[in-house]
Amino acid sequence: MEVSTPRSMATPASSTKHLSIMSGSKILRNPLGDEEIWKRLKKSGFNEESIKQKDKTALIASITKLEAILKVFAIVSHSSDLRAALLLLSHHCPSVTSSRVAGLLSNRHKLTCHHSSDEDEVSERISSGVRALATAITELRGELEPDDAVLEEAECALCAVLTNAVEVQDKEGRALGIAVYGPAFSWINHSCSPNACYRFILSPPPPSSSSQESKLRIAPSSFRGSPDSQIDSGLCTFTNHFQKEEEEQNQGYGPRLIVRSIKRIKKRQEITIAYTDLLQSKAMRQLDLWSKYRFICCCMRCSVVPFTYVDHALQDVVITICNFPKTSQEISVSGCDFTSSSSNYNLLRDTAERRLNDLVDDIISEYLMVGDPEPCCEKLEKILMQGLCDELDNVEETPHYKFMLHPLHYLSLNAYTTLASAYKVRASDILSTTSTIDQNQLEAFNMSRTSAAYSLLLATTAHHLFNSESSLIASLANFWTGAGESLLYLARSSEWSKVFKSSLVASSVSKVKCSKCSLMDTFRAYMCNGRIRNDDFENASNEFLDCISHDSTQKVWSFLVNGCRFLRSIKDPMDSGWLVSTSDSRATDPRALAKKKSEICDSHESGNSIQTCEEQTCNENARVHIFELGVHCLAYGGLLAAICYGHHSHLASYVEEILDDENNLIL
Repeated sequence: MEVSTPRSMATPASSTKHLSIMSGSKILRNPLGDEEIWKRLKKSGFNEESIKQKDKTALIASITKLEAILKVFAIVSHSSDLRAALLLLSHHCPSVTSSRVAGLLSNRHKLTCHHSSDEDEVSERISSGVRALATAITELRGELEPDDAVLEEAECALCAVLTNAVEVQDKEGRALGIAVYGPAFSWINHSCSPNACYRFILSPPPPSSSSQESKLRIAPSSFRGSPDSQIDSGLCTFTNHFQKEEEEQNQGYGPRLIVRSIKRIKKRQEITIAYTDLLQSKAMRQLDLWSKYRFICCCMRCSVVPFTYVDHALQDVVITICNFPKTSQEISVSGCDFTSSSSNYNLLRDTAERRLNDLVDDIISEYLMVGDPEPCCEKLEKILMQGLCDELDNVEETPHYKFMLHPLHYLSLNAYTTLASAYKVRASDILSTTSTIDQNQLEAFNMSRTSAAYSLLLATTAHHLFNSESSLIASLANFWTGAGESLLYLARSSEWSKVFKSSLVASSVSKVKCSKCSLMDTFRAYMCNGRIRNDDFENASNEFLDCISHDSTQKVWSFLVNGCRFLRSIKDPMDSGWLVSTSDSRATDPRALAKKKSEICDSHESGNSIQTCEEQTCNENARVHIFELGVHCLAYGGLLAAICYGHHSHLASYVEEILDDENNLIL
């Protein structure tokens, strides 16, 4: 099911039916000239052909005024929230009694209520932003000083933006700004196992398709009992204020938003989307939702006891007790483990989670801030291999412990993502700053294949979780696509001929289509007609996994991981056996668990378990297998993207374009 929501809009003050989109703080950080403001607004998705001149003038005037005030108040970050709130107020007067703006819940009382002695980030943003926003409102109205009523309006509007705004991204996934949409979208609730996702359309759709895509198929729950509403063949129609407002918004000039189902949705079933990253532990999701929106998620995934397999794996930590007489003992700690044991194990769990989370976050933050990838790679791989050694100071005769992240832990997934990027940057830096010395070229090539290996590892581990939680399809589509791109980039690299003195002719990869699976046919068929049966998708998925498990991956992995000790400890990323399962440990005594030696820690110590590159044949066969694996990963990622976002979406079309490019056949 696909639902096209109306565009978000910036309209003159005489209108009372439209909401607004504003560009992000990085786009309009300082006061700018009129033409520069409009130029940057267009990059955020505004359609200049649809906006009237008086609207354009009013829009620029409002932004210019606010920009000057933001500079006076020294507000740089989160200024896009204030811009959106200002334009929202210019079209709608908030209802103080209902705490709503244009039908949107402001959540004001919860966001401004202090639950601790120290103000959190959201409270501070509201406190500082309201003063600047109220000043701008007062000046635009020609008044002298903001009174209590204006401050209340500003607070309500800003809270409505913080509660309902979504980040707008371009085709490449770069953030352009934020948008506030009407109730048709903003009333959709959150779930950690959602049945829908959404994407943006920045350019105007063809005239022939706009009427069909604009049909509204979502009914607000409050209207279900209305005599004016009816559901016929999956299409919800109702004649009331809600529908009329949405129809009028269709005439806007901001980005349109498409909501698509990712699971089968029954008639009258609630539609849900994700407000947070689903590849986080339950505790981190709850913390994120509370800090931003002030609610505790009670969806099925969060409420089930014991934890689902996915949530168990995302927070699983292996703890080694290091000072027993002859050998170390290991126990697995997660949110539901050791329900009948002493409080020491709960302390271990909390300590492991907190310290590992802080350590990984600090490493990644330092990399993003400083931009030096080498120490980032060294530190993250040290944590993945050796864990964190520590002891509990407040327990008598406390032994020493080593905390190891489960390979499926959300911090491990974050590490894989960062390492794939960091190694790619290292390869690029080496090639851009060094001469044509063979040793430097070899080092850059090794960095590139390590980057590809981490991309592949991220996709395979996430797929393991996807098998138990299908709502992860959006993340998985990006992971498989990223893995495919990395592998194809490596296969096309000119460094092959320089490093290994090998060449590859087009006949070696004369066809992209695999003779062993129907994945390519399934992908192209879906891209043509936009339809796929569940059985066809299941068959394509199984064939894809069988094909890369029994052929390409085994032939490629040992070549990719050369030079990286952590990756060498993983014999085959497609073999789920290396993902040490502790899903049954919740019902097991912790001392009994200590008898089972974890394969993770053993494998990290066996650095020579895989042959090195010098012992392998680095020839054109390895390059062909990398290319074939890359095509498979890319096609599967494209299929998932088409199912998730639609066959006309940018990601699906991008994959199709790569696979159709004849240049991919000549390496």
